[in-house]
Amino acid sequence: MTILYVDTLTFAQGEMYMIAANEGLVYLGTPNTAFDEVETWAQKHFKGYSFEENSEKLKPYVKQFTAYFNRELTEFNLPIHVKGTAFQLAVWDALKELPYGTTTTYAAIAERIGNPKAVRAVGSAIGANPILAIIPCHRVIGKNGKLTGFRSGLTMKQFLLELEIE
Repeated sequence: MTILYVDTLTFAQGEMYMIAANEGLVYLGTPNTAFDEVETWAQKHFKGYSFEENSEKLKPYVKQFTAYFNRELTEFNLPIHVKGTAFQLAVWDALKELPYGTTTTYAAIAERIGNPKAVRAVGSAIGANPILAIIPCHRVIGKNGKLTGFRSGLTMKQFLLELEIE
């Protein structure tokens, strides 16, 4: 059985749940959303698990995210442990290469992973991203320069982009 450690991260936009396993951070919840979201996600990704509130285990994550939200950190160096298809993992790896304060398009990510026709599939993989900011899906915008879908909402996406620009 996998133990999933839980803590809450408080920042300017509210609170969100952080979930880690022994291997690293596995999920960062949507801001100001009930714990049900976390339970639904865990049921899809772990066969056997239990939750344990553990602020000590998540302290390094809270510290780095707090520094990020205070503009004191531009690159995370925490272990993460994400589960996904080979395609999703390739997309998420490409996202992690995006520099702080920059943006790109879905088509550019598709090109980067060597599958230029998979723009919609890239969008789906980005939508399944379990850890915002560390896997910076907020840096992906539409080819017309407009903000497009984001699991945490376009207001949060705008907040993260402005955080990194100013």
